[in-house]
Amino acid sequence: MAQQEDVFKKLVSHCKEYGFVFPSSEIYDGLGAVYDYGQNGVELKNNLKKYWWDAMVLLNENVVGIDSAIFMHPTIWKASGHVDAFNDPLIDNKDSKKRYRADVLVEDQLAKYDDKINKEVEKAAKRFGESFDEAQFRSTNTRVLEQQAKRDALHTRFAKALNDSDLEELRQIIIDEEIVCPISGTRNWTEVRQFNLMFSTEMGSTSDGAMKVYLRPETAQGIFVNYLNVQKTGRMKLPFGIAQIGKAFRNEIVARQFIFRMREFEQMEMQFFVKPGTELDWFAKWKETRLKWHKALGLGDQKYRFHDHDKLAHYANAATDIEFEMPFGFKEVEGIHSRTDFDLSSHEKFSGKNIRYFDPESGESYVPYVIETSIGVDRMFLSIMAGSYKEEVLENGETRVVLTLPPALAPVKLAVLPLVKKDGLPELARTIIDDLKFDFKCQYDEKDSIGKRYRRQDAIGTPFCVTVDHQSLEDQTVTIRFRDSMEQERVPVSQLRAIMAERVSYKTLFKQLNG
Repeated sequence: MAQQEDVFKKLVSHCKEYGFVFPSSEIYDGLGAVYDYGQNGVELKNNLKKYWWDAMVLLNENVVGIDSAIFMHPTIWKASGHVDAFNDPLIDNKDSKKRYRADVLVEDQLAKYDDKINKEVEKAAKRFGESFDEAQFRSTNTRVLEQQAKRDALHTRFAKALNDSDLEELRQIIIDEEIVCPISGTRNWTEVRQFNLMFSTEMGSTSDGAMKVYLRPETAQGIFVNYLNVQKTGRMKLPFGIAQIGKAFRNEIVARQFIFRMREFEQMEMQFFVKPGTELDWFAKWKETRLKWHKALGLGDQKYRFHDHDKLAHYANAATDIEFEMPFGFKEVEGIHSRTDFDLSSHEKFSGKNIRYFDPESGESYVPYVIETSIGVDRMFLSIMAGSYKEEVLENGETRVVLTLPPALAPVKLAVLPLVKKDGLPELARTIIDDLKFDFKCQYDEKDSIGKRYRRQDAIGTPFCVTVDHQSLEDQTVTIRFRDSMEQERVPVSQLRAIMAERVSYKTLFKQLNG
């Protein structure tokens, strides 16, 4: 685990050193859990958003997009349940004065049991070699069964406490499991309290006439309150979806793990409206569709898993997360929820407006059910960086840091490098860039040795480097170097566009989705 933490520290410093992510307001010593995206980060982020948006809106005829406002009428948040129920259970350690989410402390304890079990399995696998039967070992080994029983008992108790919103029991679990504060090492805990996560501000010119409004904690409600506008103006028939990318804000008390949990973050959400009774079929379909989208990036199928929720939100009848194996364990990157008709029925009640769907086939009006797919852009960004970050030892003993980013998402697609800064090589390099820059993000670099320039491009994930040398002037060919294999090939300048187009296109990703 310590090794993985080292990798994570290196990844965080790599993000800063190479212009991906900076701490916000850094010259003023920063602002907790707020980050800025640098010149390479913003390109990767925009490419990621395009991959999601086009997979939703371009590939599905019945999914359209909107962009709703961050400020909304405050009653919306009453109707959605956020004013009363958008809370985290927090506990303080009296010695370190540090505050933690009580549920996260227990989840970490569950993960410790899992680690112990997995270590026993790994030890046995080494001991028995090819004859090892993992399933039999897990079901018969006394040490594994002992840890599994403890884990299962804790899990049952924890799930019940969460579903009952029993804060005293949550604290008692922490006491009984002898969970200590990571900073002080003590078990001197306060009571567990609920804390509302919404940021509020005032709208209006005078303090007494101002209305209390909230910064939205999710983008979904902007879709729900517009669903009928979209349905009528777009003449949409059920089932149909509405997609949106936008900022959301949560006053996270325990913001940690870099950009994994932030106070200002971006979401990519799609709400899919369906006929009541068909929602669980659509839930299963969207689960499969969304997992394919993640796996198409080529970061490794084994790095993804579904995690069904122990505690369903008050509005859901099914919920699962797609988790990615981060350097600090499997963590949620996307949530898929069957939200029933909770949101639309609630807005109908609170607004007093009829927002039912008229079904032309059956002639009846009803409130649609909703399947939600929701991704945190920043978490997704982190998963792609973590899945791509490699430290490789080369044959000559040198090491290189390379980001094996999916080519379609890479911030820079092509670097053009003149071998020397004279003899007309820079001019030819510029001509190549001028020709390709309308289609691909290109970078020109003439400083330092060619080896150092390759390393710089590897570190930001550039899939192709083209070297212009003296032979290029004679026969209009260049050396193209491929990032992952480091292999080099001599190709005509005229073929560069075709080589690039095939390999960095979103189409190569989209074809896997339709396969």
